[in-house]
Amino acid sequence: MSEYQYYEFLSIDRPLKEDEMAELRALSTRATITPVSFTNEYNWGDFKGNPDKLMQRYFDAHVYVANWMTAIFMVRLPIEALTRETAKAAAALNLLDIKPTKTHWIITWSLEESENYDRFGMEDGRGWMARLAPVRDELLRGDLRSLYIGWLAAVAGEMMDDDEVEPLSVSGLGDLTAAQQALAEFLEVAPDLLAGAGMGSPAAQETEVSQREIKRREKRKAYLKNLSSDFAKAWASVREPVERGSGRGYDEACRILVDIAEAYDLFATKKQFQKELKKFMHGHLRRKALIQRLVKAGIWKDQ
Repeated sequence: MSEYQYYEFLSIDRPLKEDEMAELRALSTRATITPVSFTNEYNWGDFKGNPDKLMQRYFDAHVYVANWMTAIFMVRLPIEALTRETAKAAAALNLLDIKPTKTHWIITWSLEESENYDRFGMEDGRGWMARLAPVRDELLRGDLRSLYIGWLAAVAGEMMDDDEVEPLSVSGLGDLTAAQQALAEFLEVAPDLLAGAGMGSPAAQETEVSQREIKRREKRKAYLKNLSSDFAKAWASVREPVERGSGRGYDEACRILVDIAEAYDLFATKKQFQKELKKFMHGHLRRKALIQRLVKAGIWKDQ
């Protein structure tokens, strides 16, 4: 089996500047670089960049998959989003790394030694970002269940002592969000382990939202409102990446469609979105790779 590595980075809080995109281009002539993302895959050789440094300087989320049974997800959070006590309690050696910089936390969930040969024989890394990126928003809202899932991954990998106590007291483990379920799947945390952790766990409760998070939500809502002001233009913007017919094009289209779906949810109806999506997909039903991404993102049901 040939070597395969997949790298995807996402900038959420701000678009990349022209000079930053040029700096990233110097790392790879083959990568797909947009004002909000960097994506590349390797069948030989290695990436010249350092993911940790790229996360510190440019990006808010990162997905890495290699066919030697490795999968990594990273997010960057403002330093005020977590206390040092929480970070220290949640960290798990080799599997959940939480490091501070002067301004941010860099959180890394790792799956290093999977034994799922079938998965990694097929896994290409695409589609995970759309499913996992909402974990960052949840952490910003004070929802720490994704950190607990990282701890459970360490338990599953027998990286903890038998007498190790639970690191965090979290609620809602019996009712995980779609992104948290995706994270558990990404890290191969068994459903029965999740079910056991969720037994007797009360429902998640709303936590106080920071001023920074309020501003970020307002910015996101303004972007989606602008998108909703001309849905025809939004749908037209999806056609080019889809018709490109490549994995990178399908990734870009999936991200746009996730945004469009959220805009319909806020400013129109989900029913309207599904109607328009079916109309849009009518001419693309043979694009199985695209459909797989949309199914993973939770906006399309496989027929």
